[in-house]
Amino acid sequence: MTLPLTADRTVAFLDLGTNSVRLLIVRFHPGGSFSVIFEQKETVRLGDGEFRNSRLQPEAMRRAGMVCARFVDVARSQGAVEIVAVATSATREASNKAQFLRYLQRKTGIDVHVISGREEARLIYLGVVSGLNLDSRLGLFIDIGGGSTEFIVGSQSEYLFLDSVPLGAIRLAQRFFRPDDTGPVSADAYARLQRFVGTSTARTIQLLRNQQYDVAIASSGTAMNLAEIALRRFEKRSLRRGDIVTRAQIREVVQHLCQLSLDERKKVPGLNPERADIIIAGAAILETIIHELDLDGLLISERGLREGLPVDYLSQIGTIPAGQNSFRERSVLDLGRRCGFDEPHARHVTKLAWQLFDSARDLGLHDFGGWERELLEHAALLHDVGTFVSYNHHRLHSYYLIMNAELLGFHQREVEIVANLALYHHKAFPRPKHPEFAALDKSARQIVRKLCVLLRIAESLDRGHQAAVGEVRFVAGDKKSCVLEIIPAGDCHLEIWELPKHESTFESVFDRDLTFKKVPAPTN
Repeated sequence: MTLPLTADRTVAFLDLGTNSVRLLIVRFHPGGSFSVIFEQKETVRLGDGEFRNSRLQPEAMRRAGMVCARFVDVARSQGAVEIVAVATSATREASNKAQFLRYLQRKTGIDVHVISGREEARLIYLGVVSGLNLDSRLGLFIDIGGGSTEFIVGSQSEYLFLDSVPLGAIRLAQRFFRPDDTGPVSADAYARLQRFVGTSTARTIQLLRNQQYDVAIASSGTAMNLAEIALRRFEKRSLRRGDIVTRAQIREVVQHLCQLSLDERKKVPGLNPERADIIIAGAAILETIIHELDLDGLLISERGLREGLPVDYLSQIGTIPAGQNSFRERSVLDLGRRCGFDEPHARHVTKLAWQLFDSARDLGLHDFGGWERELLEHAALLHDVGTFVSYNHHRLHSYYLIMNAELLGFHQREVEIVANLALYHHKAFPRPKHPEFAALDKSARQIVRKLCVLLRIAESLDRGHQAAVGEVRFVAGDKKSCVLEIIPAGDCHLEIWELPKHESTFESVFDRDLTFKKVPAPTN
């Protein structure tokens, strides 16, 4: 949990993408403003060779690790007290993802968090919209990356639609071009690219046709390079903020690029030579989207996920007004409500879990802080969502739903912790032989074991879904025990009858004996 902002704070943000690594260092000021003090981008091609066998290649990992380590050194030299690092498509789809993340941790000393496609779309939206003035208009945001393409519809203040398609410039180029394909691209070859893009994006395109929007905004390297080429070619100038390129201009630029060899494309004014081998694939994605959605042109933005990270950081520390960007809470409640969860029960279990967490901390049973408390909250809210599939084995269904819901505002490690807490909220207690638990890192396993005990007790204390227990707290017993005091709000015999089954797990985790005591509610 990030601490509230009471003084200037320098924070670095690292975006590890499929094509490049981007660094942004900002200085936050109390009140919610920030200023950029350094930014840099390096092309590393992390996705090179990955999409043929779903494995990151050793040389690509080495390049990414070297650049990340250098960026971390830069961030620390600039006084960054915190480094927030996220990884996107290439990392999240790699079968050797865990190995790569461990390598990055050893190389840089920081944890890189993998985010889902929809979370990537949300962060892109935050970054792009923070540099726009939409007034009362709705925007369609399109961001073509190396491994995926994100689509967002939103206003100046909130998103209305998010989607991510596993289709990007590097992924498409690897699928259709061999390394020795360095000549011009024929019309037939380009048409094959577009047909594949059309098929891959068909579901999203259909959904977008039912959305209302007033302006289309394109971000990322593909869009910016095509726009830069177009403006130099047709208007004899460079790209400026707020520029719009037309459908016809993009069509002519693409036709020109297809007629050139790779070496010739590298010399085209406005095209980054490092992008020359993937620009045709990226252009096919963009042009197909323009055609399918019948767009007249695109407003070009130089902003993206990297710029969204500091905006999201502000929302995490509560600097942005409550409710405006409470993405995590909104995402959790959306999942629960889509699954028809018993919201009063879920909220009461959350309340009891908080009381257990706080009183256990006061007794020294754990030293967790606000971040772990928040994860316990989300797990308590979602522990029963699996009943949407079936009550039988619903804890397994809860795990699956949480893991695959692409909760917004969360990175993958947080989702895994929440999902494991839901999985073990009753019946089997987490053990190393369980694959879901074993997949967690050592620190996450400790968090799950301790929070799991608290969630299991809290759930038992609302066994009848009647909020029969009003309050609960741990208090000190003798040196080797503690007492769980229960303040009834009604007939809670069923709830108290459930509690002894938690004694052994409590003792094994906290090394204390546990006894129970029903106490009357305080009188005024």
